[in-house]
Amino acid sequence: MIEKTQVVAQDERAVLIGLIHKEQTEAQVHEYLDELAFLADTAGATAVKRFTQRLPHPDRATFIGKGKLEEVRQYVVGKDVSLVIFDDELSGSQISNIQKELKIKVIDRSDLILDIFARRARTAQAKVQVELAQYQYILPRLRGMWTHLERQKGGIGMRGPGETEIETDRRIVKDKISLLRKRLAEIDKQSLTQRKERGEYIRVALVGYTNVGKSTIMNLISKSDVFAENKLFATLDTTTRKVVFEQTPFLLSDTVGFIRKLPHHLVESFKSTLDEVRESDILMHVVDISHPKYEDQIEVVNRTLTELKSIDKPTILIFNKMDLYEKQTFDEWLTDDIKKDILDQLKESWQHRSNGNCVFISATERKNIEELRKTILDKVIQLYRERYPYKSEYFF
Repeated sequence: MIEKTQVVAQDERAVLIGLIHKEQTEAQVHEYLDELAFLADTAGATAVKRFTQRLPHPDRATFIGKGKLEEVRQYVVGKDVSLVIFDDELSGSQISNIQKELKIKVIDRSDLILDIFARRARTAQAKVQVELAQYQYILPRLRGMWTHLERQKGGIGMRGPGETEIETDRRIVKDKISLLRKRLAEIDKQSLTQRKERGEYIRVALVGYTNVGKSTIMNLISKSDVFAENKLFATLDTTTRKVVFEQTPFLLSDTVGFIRKLPHHLVESFKSTLDEVRESDILMHVVDISHPKYEDQIEVVNRTLTELKSIDKPTILIFNKMDLYEKQTFDEWLTDDIKKDILDQLKESWQHRSNGNCVFISATERKNIEELRKTILDKVIQLYRERYPYKSEYFF
């Protein structure tokens, strides 16, 4: 019987592997491995070595070539390495074949993200969503991961105990998926009822790439105590708070962060949580401007919003971590005038690209928070006036 165990143990030492092929350049692979190392750290493992290989396409049996696999094997032998993490999804047979060669645990990016989500889930809804995603991940990989138990030959009379075990596990997993979907549907009904009971308030949702500072901004604006730390997926469960700016009330929700190569099953399972995004009236798209690839992260978030059919909602781009951006960008010899010119050009460029719907702040340093509050308030009041023109109590 299949049992879900913790994928990454605390303080494990891990090797990371990425493939350079026609859809991933070398620069992209190194960037993805940086993120994979951060994911491993979030899960409690330390990345001690990275391997990359250039291939036209992944090897069907072992994902990487035999020579590279042998290089990895020679590295892990005799070293305190207990885990190998691939940056792309592996099939069950690939995992099985690689583990036979390396004699240590092998997981892929999706499995790692699922493990982090399982650790971070706090509410009943999040726990069910993660468990559903885990079983959906396991199901297509059962046969490949059980091949070592099957008989060499098939046919009548040759049905081995391994195959019987596979069929048993497949039935158990399918039944579990069905049960979890029903449970999630019940929780979704309760959540929908709660959302309907929120009345006619304008609803604002914080969205963005993971670890951009959404929860810190949530705490600043709502004066609540939402968990925030420098880890990926620090926030998993959606938090909603009532906020009042100058007697104008609205609801503010903090949502799970997006990331590249987010497992499809996870997106599917978390669609109910992401209803907060779908049903919101205004999006606050938070961006870590200090990240060297922040524009790529904006694109990842926009693609996810497009999938959620939410890309056309009124949106405020919030460029956070300006304090870090300035430290990284400005040399000591630059004069204040030159620094001001650089910042003015940056802001002017994004003001043009966002039609004036952007704000530059530092949440940790509390810089420019008043401008952010005013920008949000203006948007909220504008929507109230459009939606409820006869309810002046919202505006005074």
